[in-house]
Formats: sequence, C-alpha cells, structure tokens
Amino acid sequence: MTSAETSAPTFDSSFTEPRGWSLRRLLVPLAVGLALLSACLTFVVLTELTPIRATDKVVATFLAINIGTILMLVAIIVREIWKVVQARRRGRAAARLHVQIVALFTIIAVLPAVLVSIVANVTIDRGLDRLFSVRTRTVIENSVKVANAYLDVHIQLINGDIMGMANDLARARKLFYLDRVSFVELLTSDAAARNLPGAKLIDKDGNDVAMAQTGVSQAFASPPAAFLKNVGEDKPEIVVITEGYYVVAVIRLKEFTDTFLYVARLLDPRVVAQVHETLEGAAVISALEARRLGIQVAFALMFTVIALTVLMSAVLIGLNFANWLVTPIRRLMGAANLVSTGDLHVQVPVVKSEGDLAHLGETFNKMTQELRTQRDELVNASDVIDGRRRFIEAVLSSASAGIMGVDASGNIGILNRSAEKLIGHSESETLGHPLSEIIPELNELMVNAREGSQRLVQGQITITRDNRERNLSVRISAEQNSPSRDSYIITLDDITELVAAQRTSAWGDVARRIAHEIKNPLTPIQLSAERIRRKFGKVIIEDKSIFEQCTDTIVRQVDDIRRMVDEFSRFARMPKPVIEAEDVADTVRQVVFLMRVGHPDITIEAEIKEDPMPAQFDRRLISQALQNIIKNATEAIGAVPPDVLDHGRIDVAVEREDDDIVIDVIDNGVGLPKERRSRLLEPYVTTREKGTGLGLAIVGRVLEDHGGRIELNDASNKRPGARGAWMRLRFAASGHAVGTATTEAKAELATKQAGVTHG
Repeated sequence: MTSAETSAPTFDSSFTEPRGWSLRRLLVPLAVGLALLSACLTFVVLTELTPIRATDKVVATFLAINIGTILMLVAIIVREIWKVVQARRRGRAAARLHVQIVALFTIIAVLPAVLVSIVANVTIDRGLDRLFSVRTRTVIENSVKVANAYLDVHIQLINGDIMGMANDLARARKLFYLDRVSFVELLTSDAAARNLPGAKLIDKDGNDVAMAQTGVSQAFASPPAAFLKNVGEDKPEIVVITEGYYVVAVIRLKEFTDTFLYVARLLDPRVVAQVHETLEGAAVISALEARRLGIQVAFALMFTVIALTVLMSAVLIGLNFANWLVTPIRRLMGAANLVSTGDLHVQVPVVKSEGDLAHLGETFNKMTQELRTQRDELVNASDVIDGRRRFIEAVLSSASAGIMGVDASGNIGILNRSAEKLIGHSESETLGHPLSEIIPELNELMVNAREGSQRLVQGQITITRDNRERNLSVRISAEQNSPSRDSYIITLDDITELVAAQRTSAWGDVARRIAHEIKNPLTPIQLSAERIRRKFGKVIIEDKSIFEQCTDTIVRQVDDIRRMVDEFSRFARMPKPVIEAEDVADTVRQVVFLMRVGHPDITIEAEIKEDPMPAQFDRRLISQALQNIIKNATEAIGAVPPDVLDHGRIDVAVEREDDDIVIDVIDNGVGLPKERRSRLLEPYVTTREKGTGLGLAIVGRVLEDHGGRIELNDASNKRPGARGAWMRLRFAASGHAVGTATTEAKAELATKQAGVTHG
C-alpha cells in the first residue's frame, strides 16, 4: 500500500501535477525578466546616467512601459491566485500555505522598496531646500513686513486726523447751516493744518455736500452708498487705494443727519511700487514652493512604479516557489480533508522522488488503515450501547413513578414523563438546571444523601403545583463511580390519594365509633327530659321558668348531638351512587332555586351553557354536593364585615369540558386560606367556628365516586381583582363511578405502603 500507483477512488489526483506547467515555466521567467529590465532602464534614464535626456515624453514612455509590465505581472498573479481560490472553494488544500509564502516574499520585497522610496524622497526634499533656503524666505518676509508697516503708519495717521476733524466739525454744526462759505473755509483750514490733500462732506448716497479747497488737482473716488451704511460715528472705515497711491478714511459726523466726513492722504508712489514688487516676488516664491510637492510626487510616482515592478516580481516568484513546494503537501492535506469527513479508505499516492514527504505519505496510509480498523470496532460497540440506551429510555418512559438523574454539581440530567407531570415542569425547562431551583423541597433529603453514609435515603415531601398539594414518596439512590459520590437517582411516587384515603378511612372509623358510643344514650336522655317536664311541670311553681328553660336546653342539645352523630354516620357510610341518565342543567337550576329562596339577601345567579345537559350521575348526591358548596359560600359572605361587603353574590356556571361536567361556584366572601388549602378537603378540618369539617370532605367523596374531583381556587384567578373563593366541581359525564369500595381499597393500600416504608 505504499507504491505510487495505489490510490483510493475518492481521492482527487489533480494535485499531483498542475496542467500547463511547461508553458508557465517559460512565461513566468520571461515576464519577471522583462519587468525588471524596464525598471532598471527607467532608473538609469531618470538619474541621467545615459545620453537620453529625461524629457516629459521620455518619462511618459518609460512610465507606460513599466505600467504595462506591471499589468502583465498582475494578470499572471491574479491567474495564480484565482487557481488558489478555486482550490479553496473545491475543498482542496495548501491554499493557505500559498498565501503565507507569497506574503513572506512580499514583505521581503516591500521593505527594500519602501527604504529606497524614503531615501529618494529625502534626497529630493534636501535638494529643493537649497533652492528655497531659509535666508531667501526671511528676506522676502521682512520686505513684506516693511511694506505693510509703511501702510500701517499712514492708516494710523489718517485715523487720528479724521477723528480730530470730526470733533471740530461737530462743534461747528450751527455754522454749517447758517454760513456755508465760512464752514468750507473752516474745513479747508483744518485739512491744510493736518496736511490732508482731500477733505469733504458727503451724504448717504455719496454725493458731495462741502469740499475743502486744498489746491490738489488729484481726484479722489467717492465711496458707494452700500459702503456708507456700515460706517459708524465712533470708528472710521479706512481703505488703501494702491492704484491711486492714497489712503481714504470715512466717518459718520455727530450732530449731522446722514452726513459723512471723507478725507484722503497721499502715499509715496515709489514706496507703493516697491510694495507691489515685494508682494509679487513673494507670490512667485510661493508658487514655486507649491510646485515643490508636484515635483516630489512625479519622482515618487516613478519610484513607486519601480517598487511595484519589483514587488510583483517577488510575489510571482513566491507563487511559483509555493507551487513547487506544496505539491506533495497538497496531496497529503487533500487526503487528510477526506479523512476528516469520515472516509478512511483514502490512500495518498506516493512518489519516491519526493524523499521525506514520500515517507510521510506511507505513514499516512498506514494511519488510515489503523483508523479504519478501530472505527469498525467502535461502531460495533456503539450499536450495542445504543440498543441498551433505547431499552433504558423505553423502561423509564413507561414507568409510572417519576425518575430523575442528578449529577455531582446538582444539575438535573435525566427526567422521564412521569416526573415531568409530578414536578410541573417540562423537560426543556428542567434539564441542565439545578435541582434546588426546580424542586427546593428536596434540598434536605439531598443534603442527607450527600453527607450520609447510606447509599439509599427515603422520605416524604409535600409540593404545591398549580394550587394543588401533592404528597410524594422520595427515594434517593447514590451512584458511586469514583471515590466520591458524583451522581444520584431520585424516584418520586405520588401518594397523595393514598394518604388522603388513609386519613379518610381513619376518620371514618373514628366516626363509626363516636356514632356508636354517643347515639345509644341520646334517646333515654331526651325521653327522660320530656317526662320530667310533663310530670313535674305543673307541680313546680317556684323558679318554673328556670325549670322549663333547663328541660328545653336538654332536649335541644340532644337534637344537636343527634344531628352531629347523623353526620358522622353519613360520612362513615356514604351511600353508593345510583347512576342514572339525568339532566345536569335541571339539577343545578333546582338547587340554585332552593338556595335563592333560603337566602333572599344574597344574589344567586346560574349560567348554564347547555340546556338540557344530559349526563350519567346520581342526582341526589350531586345536588347535595352543590348545595353544600353554595351553603359554604353563603356562610363565607356572612363572615365579611358589613362595612366591607357591598352586596353578597354567588355565581354558578355549568359547562361541558370534553368528557367532564364542570360546575363553577364563585362568591365574594372572605375566601380560602393561602396556606395548606388542600387540608380543607380532609375530614374535620374547617375554618368556621361552628363547622364540623365534614361538608367539603363529603363533597370530595361524592365527586370521587363519580370519577371527578373538587378544585379550590381564588376568585381572583377567574376575575382579576375580585374577592372570594372559586370552587370547581368536576365529574365524569359518562357516569363512571369509582365507588366507596375504591376508597377503602386505597386506604388499605396506603396502610400497607406505610407499613412497608416504616418497616
């Protein structure tokens, strides 16, 4: 399996020798040589080492040649890179190795090119610095400063002159209006005293109002009206007119209406001409300095072209070297990619001339053969384990008890369907979450299991889910896979009905004993009291009222005791239901009517969704159960303080849900307690002072005999913000009766289980 002819049918052998290799072997050296030759000639011509002068045409020609060679190299490189990209897209190997080698050659080529470009730019910059020396720039800047200083002096002089004249003319305001000739003489003398060749008053439109007679024939241009709008009284506006060799100042006169003072001072034409020459020289120097960047850019462009030529050549050489280097590695990597997809039948073609890489191919072929053998063994073992796993999952899913698996960190890892129903959480909400968050009631037992020395811990817990309390029997088994116990199996059994049946059976036995012991002496006591009242009622004269009151009390209390004994007997021996076809709507309507007559101060309404509503049930027992619930509701309304209760109301709603009949009784009474609410269904547990605690227990027995149950909820669950209780009676519409025998059987089973648990 090590010869060059051996290969797997799935292996792509196109990596062994690229097609078109002979043509590329000639094309690549030719392109690289031509590019380097053009770069060398360009450098020689630019440095004027040849008789050829570096004119614009020559430079453009060599630039075009270099660009052409660069484009040729780029085309070849793009072709090679495109082949690498195609290889990557087709899943072939060694493309990244191509990139790494090319990057290495690129870095080697870039560093000298960048260094040469920096040296060239620095050389050109130093040469231009000699042309634009600091001394020349300083002389020009100083000349500009002197010229500007001359103008600034005249600006300051004319600023002071116009402010002084404005103050003088403001004091001569009356003279302006009374004697215009005298005012002009004053203006003339003031201008002559300040050596101002031009002075006049103008209005807001620029028209002359009064002009000083200074004898200067030069004409001074008047400012436009738009300019005069921005002139103020406190600060003059000064403008230098270089074409006329004079400076002008304008200010608004105080005490005059829209009148401005206009003065002009002559400048030396020779100085102004020198200023112009200085500014023009500075502009020429600035223009030359601005072209300095263009010169640098031109040379930098040529250096860049040369650098690109060298760089592209290096990249192309790197690509060819990479093709030569990675051909055997590419075959090996391609085969490794196929192995990574699961194909262990692949074999690498081995070429003896490749030396050490050929030996690597032989080793690879041996490795794939060993892996193929080991994989077959693992697949067989996995099939066996998978079969066992499916069997265990089937057992767990079909088990009636809830089974949970907990790892060393306390997170739930296994959960069957029965456990989901018991804890009230789905598998997605439970797996991977801490057990202490899902079932905090198990914390104490889990602590005992972790800290104790026994492998099995048992106990009972009570959990509340969906407002229902459940009694669970818990068994925690510790699995010791290492020196420390790191996993636990928890088994949950729902014994709620068994516990309730056990309690009911116990209370039934107590009720029978109480009824037997109390009922026998009640009749003699009552007969004796009545006989004493008949025989001695006419004889006793003194304290006769007390005598009658005592005998009446005895008779009445005996009746009360007899009623309680009857309730005990009724609870202890509930009659078996007689299932017949009846109308639920009519039954509920009659019970509501009777309770409405008995409690006229309370509004009792019935909402029947289906009329008639046929079903199979014992009408007498269901009527008794509903009557007890409504009676409890009236007592709960009576317990509300009058200042809190607006008006008592009881709503009875009847509807059919699937195969069940549902009767909802909602009142606005005091409501049900929050804590241990499910205990209200047990015998002799009540929240009323005079209650026996048998009403809800009897209702629960009746509904259980009819294949249903009673649910205790708050009225706010049905009507948000409401006060009171919401009792739901549910029984099977098909008449499936459980019967009292089932209850007794549950009680017997619960007793046996308790004996096994505690034994």
